[in-house]
Amino acid sequence: YNQDEAEKYAGNSRMIEIQSAMSERAIELMCLPETPCLVLDVGCGSGISGGVLSEFGHTWIGLDISPFMLQVAKSREAEGDIMLSDIGQGFGFRAGTFDGVISISAIQWLCNQDKKVHIPFKRMCVFFVSLYNCMKKGTRAVLQFYPETAEQAEMITAAALKAGFTGGMVVDYPHSTRARKHFLVLMCGTTVHLPPGLMDSTEEDQRIGIRNQERLREKRRKGKQRAVKGKQWVIDKKEFMRKQGKDVAGDSKYTARKRKTQW
Repeated sequence: YNQDEAEKYAGNSRMIEIQSAMSERAIELMCLPETPCLVLDVGCGSGISGGVLSEFGHTWIGLDISPFMLQVAKSREAEGDIMLSDIGQGFGFRAGTFDGVISISAIQWLCNQDKKVHIPFKRMCVFFVSLYNCMKKGTRAVLQFYPETAEQAEMITAAALKAGFTGGMVVDYPHSTRARKHFLVLMCGTTVHLPPGLMDSTEEDQRIGIRNQERLREKRRKGKQRAVKGKQWVIDKKEFMRKQGKDVAGDSKYTARKRKTQW
């Protein structure tokens, strides 16, 4: 971002609302203790996500590659410490420094090859190794990003797992084109089940509707199978064939009787 873009980004009320909501969701997925924690904000930008961390009572350190975004954060009097950093080159924090890591709409830029010497997967590996080393054992990193393709999401996840993390992707509103959000939830030195992604009421109603339709189809299918063995079904079938002019045996008390198994 240049200076003009940084100022427009930071002054967009809609963008601030979206970024703040995603930050709150990321903090929820981090499962931080109620006591104040030290959190690393990767790609802190103008300090929107850092502001949410401060509201929750946490201390934070922010990294960003754009000096203009950091200048905006400074002008907004962001409460955290901010640093200019290319995360693809790693960072040298002391081992076990942070109680958690948050990143909002940042790590997808590692997929770009801005220079000939940049190898996206290699830069991702350097980033995730540095991230793993500076986190305390048993803590989480929650990285929200916008993958352009499924391959990008797989590449980012693979680099994280290669560095030693466990975890995976949590997708909120997966059936919505506009509201869908990807959160890479990573655990450092521990393994727990990933929480389910959020779904709105419409999506939940659709899922319930689909399940009900499947049950209804199954019920009808079983009902038809039972009807094949019934006497009335056989009589109706024979009458239909008679109307077609076919030669059909007459009805009697033995019509549709159950025959013994032939050995």
